[in-house]
Amino acid sequence: MPISPNQGPTSGGTTVTITGVNLSGATAVHFGSRTATITANTPTSITVIAPAGCGVADVNVTTAGGTSNSLSFFYISPPIAVAVDPDSGPTAGGNTVTINGYGLSTATTVSFGSSSATPTVASDSQLSVIVPAGSSSGSVDVTVTTTGGTTAPLTYAYVDAPTLASLTPASGPTSGGTSVTIDGTGLASTTAVTFNGTTASFAVLNNTTLVAVTPPGTPGSADVVVTTQGGSATASAAFTYVSGPGI
Repeated sequence: MPISPNQGPTSGGTTVTITGVNLSGATAVHFGSRTATITANTPTSITVIAPAGCGVADVNVTTAGGTSNSLSFFYISPPIAVAVDPDSGPTAGGNTVTINGYGLSTATTVSFGSSSATPTVASDSQLSVIVPAGSSSGSVDVTVTTTGGTTAPLTYAYVDAPTLASLTPASGPTSGGTSVTIDGTGLASTTAVTFNGTTASFAVLNNTTLVAVTPPGTPGSADVVVTTQGGSATASAAFTYVSGPGI
């Protein structure tokens, strides 16, 4: 006598189909000590709505001919999500985040606002998921849906990709040490600035301005790349390293 599905949330409400023989005229279906609501009944199957419960419940069917053998139904506790790491990323999506919590082993869907993605479950306490694209920058609720239910929401922030408009000054000595003001958009979450691949120290002034100190370089033009939580922007050949005089 198979039962499908054989698990559901502790709150009940799962539609369960039990198949077997001599099932017509069922008078009761018990999940442990609780009685399920019968919604359909034929000689070979019964469809019921599982009552609330916890743990493992013995399920049996009672007809005029007696009571059947028991099958197991597993009640799954509601999941809990405690952290999303990282908790922000590009509006374009495509980055991977990790969600930690409890009761995540049966996760089927992770929702980011109105968009959803299928997770990869690592354990009962952790899963990873590729973030879907967002409709715009800003914060959205993140929830995880499992067999046991849906988590309370956490917050994830979509961040627009940066743009670069100008560098002032646009040249300096090969020894480095030039303080360069970089103007653009989406710079508030800057995590790195490089000049021809060499990391520069920097300070963010606001969302449209940051100041970077050039590292040492070789004579000629250098690409400047600013990386933020929303992605990267490149100003090609935007800064020129100039050799010092010699006699």
